[in-house]
Amino acid sequence: MKTIIVPVDFSEQSEYALKVAASLARNYNAEILALHMLELNEAMISSSEGFHPEQTVFLLKLAEKRINDFLDKPYLKGVKKVTPIIKHFKVFGEVNDVVERHGADMIVMGSHGSDGLREIFVGSNAEKVVRHAQVPVLVIKDDLEDFKVDTFVFACAYKEESLGAFHKAWDFAEKLNADFHLVYINTPGDNFLSDQDIQEKISKFMEKAGTDHKVNIFNDYSVEKGVLNFSEKVNADVVSIPTHGRKGLSHFFMGSIGEDIANHSKIPVITFKI
Repeated sequence: MKTIIVPVDFSEQSEYALKVAASLARNYNAEILALHMLELNEAMISSSEGFHPEQTVFLLKLAEKRINDFLDKPYLKGVKKVTPIIKHFKVFGEVNDVVERHGADMIVMGSHGSDGLREIFVGSNAEKVVRHAQVPVLVIKDDLEDFKVDTFVFACAYKEESLGAFHKAWDFAEKLNADFHLVYINTPGDNFLSDQDIQEKISKFMEKAGTDHKVNIFNDYSVEKGVLNFSEKVNADVVSIPTHGRKGLSHFFMGSIGEDIANHSKIPVITFKI
């Protein structure tokens, strides 16, 4: 891991994300790109009526001072390099340009936590970053000291569409030197599978994946509860889930399960695009 992007809006949540990024950066000798978006539209920047170029320059200078003050934190000491980046437009529209230009490995982003994927993810920059980003997105909700990933859980339905996300998660866990735990959640009702059916499903998936990783079969009343309870059982530092990119978190497994997991998880959630 060489480069971590942290979107910064000067909120408490973005500072939580910055702290986690600092821990990761120190552990893996990586640099941090603190990305702030002014969210100025093209008309505001170029129009000669009602908005002048000098006002844009003023806002840029103000943002530069504010982000430099924001980055003046003791927990950033020891980080290889911290670079502020200020862009005109919305973060979800340009995040991949920044990722590609700087060869970033991941994005660490703050969220308001259990009060709200309805407020934070739905229609928000956080959801749009998850949808658009080509690299993993780590969502942080709480103030975590000296964050380190020793136990990494990956949950999916073990369908062929999740192969790409599986390989990304496996590779990422290896980069973090973390124990990689796979889990399949078996639920009652129409989605219930016998042990034999589950084993056949997992075997086909692993054959296509080219590996023989062990998959834990965990029984619970819902996929969401199963993922969260299993993660708690193995003392996970991160729970990871696949997403369909532009289709959003609501299409993980079925319905709104992905949103519920990210919303109710007490530990950080990392998403991998399918």
